[in-house]
Amino acid sequence: MSTALAANPGLRLWSVLTSSIATRARLLALGALGLGAVLLGVGVRVANPTDRAQAAWSVVNGYGLSLLVPVVALVFASASLGDPSEDGTLVYLWLRPVPRWQLALSAFAASVTVVAPIAVAPLVVGAAVTGTGWRLVASSAAGGMLATVAYSAVFCGLGLRVRRALAWGLAYLLIWEEAVARISHGAARVSLFVSTRSLAASIARHTPPPRNSVSAVTGLVFPLVVTVVALAVTARSLDRGEVT
Repeated sequence: MSTALAANPGLRLWSVLTSSIATRARLLALGALGLGAVLLGVGVRVANPTDRAQAAWSVVNGYGLSLLVPVVALVFASASLGDPSEDGTLVYLWLRPVPRWQLALSAFAASVTVVAPIAVAPLVVGAAVTGTGWRLVASSAAGGMLATVAYSAVFCGLGLRVRRALAWGLAYLLIWEEAVARISHGAARVSLFVSTRSLAASIARHTPPPRNSVSAVTGLVFPLVVTVVALAVTARSLDRGEVT
């Protein structure tokens, strides 16, 4: 592994950024948030409600996709380039002999590397322990990973471009994703939460479908398009030195 890191500047950047964002305080705090998904899954299994499938879906949809994954992605992804930008060490990353797009991609990869085991894995375990079948497990894995990828790409750029990225990111999640997109059908078409939730619901065969849901194809394609565009914008910002 050390030989591969030495031979590949992109891998070295990924290793450095992964280590920098995975602080003990963040891992403990957000690891506890991830553990909540497992505990909720156990609660559904033990309580054995009349409609266990609906209760289990609420764990995936109401807790995992609307709170756990977006918040964990916000914290780690915004720090991947935001921390170096704020403390003045970003210039040392710029001096490395790698293209700017590779720096953006390394920060994105570092974020996904940390977010997936802390947010997605507990969500999948929580879905599994409810005992409601493999479809819910598959939907939590697919929806969780898609949300991780899309939110990580968006929040990497946010951390680079603005100060207090956590506050701005939370405002976006609360106002746009949790409020506007739930009310407006038009806004739902460009909502990452609605897209990932719709894809998860189609896999889980949850009925009735979530409010303002989109097709499974749209639910898959839109977050991937957002990911590509967000990474391109971040790379362009790095290339132009557009940092706060």
